[in-house]
Amino acid sequence: MLSDPYLHMTAAQAPIPTEHTEETNARILAVSEDCVKGFNQHPFQFIAEQSGLPFETVVERIRAMLAAGVIRRVRQTLLANKLAEGALVAWKVPTEKLEAAFEFLFKQDPFSGHVVLRSTDREVSGSDFRLWTTLKVPQDRAINEHCDVLKRLIGAEDYYTMQAHGIFALGVGHVRRKSMEPGEKADVPAVMMTTNIADLDAEEWNVLLHLKGDLSAEEICPEPWAGRARDAGVSLERFCEIARQLDKKGVIGRFSTFLEHVKPSATGVRVTRFNALFHWKVPKGMEERAGGEVGRHPIMTHAYWREGGDRFANVNIMGVIHGTDKDTVLAHKAAIDKHLADVGIPLEYTNVFWGGRSEIKPSEISPIVFKEWHAKWANEAGPVI
Repeated sequence: MLSDPYLHMTAAQAPIPTEHTEETNARILAVSEDCVKGFNQHPFQFIAEQSGLPFETVVERIRAMLAAGVIRRVRQTLLANKLAEGALVAWKVPTEKLEAAFEFLFKQDPFSGHVVLRSTDREVSGSDFRLWTTLKVPQDRAINEHCDVLKRLIGAEDYYTMQAHGIFALGVGHVRRKSMEPGEKADVPAVMMTTNIADLDAEEWNVLLHLKGDLSAEEICPEPWAGRARDAGVSLERFCEIARQLDKKGVIGRFSTFLEHVKPSATGVRVTRFNALFHWKVPKGMEERAGGEVGRHPIMTHAYWREGGDRFANVNIMGVIHGTDKDTVLAHKAAIDKHLADVGIPLEYTNVFWGGRSEIKPSEISPIVFKEWHAKWANEAGPVI
């Protein structure tokens, strides 16, 4: 067991501040949420350098925020769209079953990631689809195969899957986004990331699966990957070499400290209050250009080219914004709408789906887990909620 000086605090020391709004914590989070791109062997040193704070302070504060639940997880993210088949899924579930269906997808389905209850300000196309999830299934499996089983188990009336044809924004950064003004945008449009599945060998899969799990408090240290390399049965040098190789293949996302951005902290402080999923319909053939113009607005935490079909007024660009004030969120959207018009992209339809109850967890992508899960539920007639 390595000696860990960061885990000890004498009784005489003052409690460590844990709110995300505290000045030092905010400086750390402005970097650690979504500015550590790709794989970094020493992510906490990078955060210290970029925030201008001592390494020991960064470790102490991240551990304290994690223990307090302000940070819900610390992990290396993967670009799962490059590793598994993925989709945004909208579920039509009877109102009396909504909460139970939410609980099942969050707690019982390891392949569902974000689970959100959404509503609209008025009745629009698709407003009867209240339950929304992100879903990943292993490369050799069909998304609808899994959704058909879930439909049976939760008693859903219908579902609709929306695969991503392109990605224009993918990151969080709630702290650094708080001060952004409506209309703030990058000098150039976002470049579309494709969702082509990457081909990995056995050694790469081994490192990837050991890399992806949440870091423990003890792993928030100078060499966070040392234990992962040992568990993977390779040297730390080889582990990091393969991780960089995976990064070049485009399957590594960012290293991130994920804030608990939906639930209030122990003292009642919220990171965000509003989670808005925007739908835009632009003319066919303009999807990539429109997505790039939407994605150049840094307020967007997610922006995708997805086809909504008839159920959702044939929208084809979707994106998410978080904020603490509803009017400000709508002002950001109005600025994006105006920008699309200014650059000559007609907006044929648009709408907002507001997020309510929300839970987030990493989606499982293991074919072994997939096979075991389906074997477990194969003989359940459903619904089970």
